[in-house]
Amino acid sequence: MTVLRSFRFWGLVPAWAIMLFTLIIPVGIVIGVSFAERGAYGGFEWSANIDSYRELLFSLGWTDELEFTPKYLIIIGRTLALGLATTAICMILALPVAYIIAQSPGRWKPLLIYLVTLPFWVSMIVRVYAWLIILGNNGLAEKLWRFVGGGEIDTFLFTPGAMLAGMVYSYIPLMVLPVFAAIEKLDPALLEASHDLYGNRWVTLRKIILPLTWPGLAAGAILVFVPAIGTVLEPMLLGGGKLMMMGTLIQSQFGGARNWPFGAAIALVLMAIVVVLLMLNARRASRKEALL
Repeated sequence: MTVLRSFRFWGLVPAWAIMLFTLIIPVGIVIGVSFAERGAYGGFEWSANIDSYRELLFSLGWTDELEFTPKYLIIIGRTLALGLATTAICMILALPVAYIIAQSPGRWKPLLIYLVTLPFWVSMIVRVYAWLIILGNNGLAEKLWRFVGGGEIDTFLFTPGAMLAGMVYSYIPLMVLPVFAAIEKLDPALLEASHDLYGNRWVTLRKIILPLTWPGLAAGAILVFVPAIGTVLEPMLLGGGKLMMMGTLIQSQFGGARNWPFGAAIALVLMAIVVVLLMLNARRASRKEALL
């Protein structure tokens, strides 16, 4: 027993070392930098203050008094709104796609799954640039709009809709795969029983499919929402930098603004949002297991 315990301890040392040097220490550095002071020429100087966090809500007035400024709260709210919208649209689109794949003949499933994951074989920046062509002037979206009789429009680019389209396209495979795994585990007898009891498709979807596939939907929601609120390319390219999100704000603070403490503070706020969501999801899962 002692040898087994010793083996378990030393066997986990490499994993602990990787977590220490790739997660714990970097996060600790970011926390430390967030409480530092901005250097005179950029960078930071070690100190202990909360100026970076205070800057999220307040700014100094002409007489050095604190004035409430909601501009960063607006950016956080916009980020959460677009992240939630991306997650909701991905859910709506992924459910029928995953259901069709799960109900397809066995020989077709690998091909269909491959087609879903095919965009991951292409660089993210190439995929976003493709949407620049689609939504740009005289692009496919504008030609289709004119074909259906739409009115005059300047451009589809540099709007929240363009950002949302790019984000949905980028992250929808992350929703399809867990939903497909959940639907594939459904017992076909339950669907047959619903039809035998004169349940229509809407009732079957609402009473059987959605409740039993909710774990897959929840997992997909986490996988989509977390990268969506930290995205950088879509706001910069498809949004034209007009609508800043938390990811682009962090990038600008570590880049052109050279305000590393404030960038670190924003990064920690984003991390805190993600951690809270993961904790809520874990708590929901543990409660469900306790009921079972």
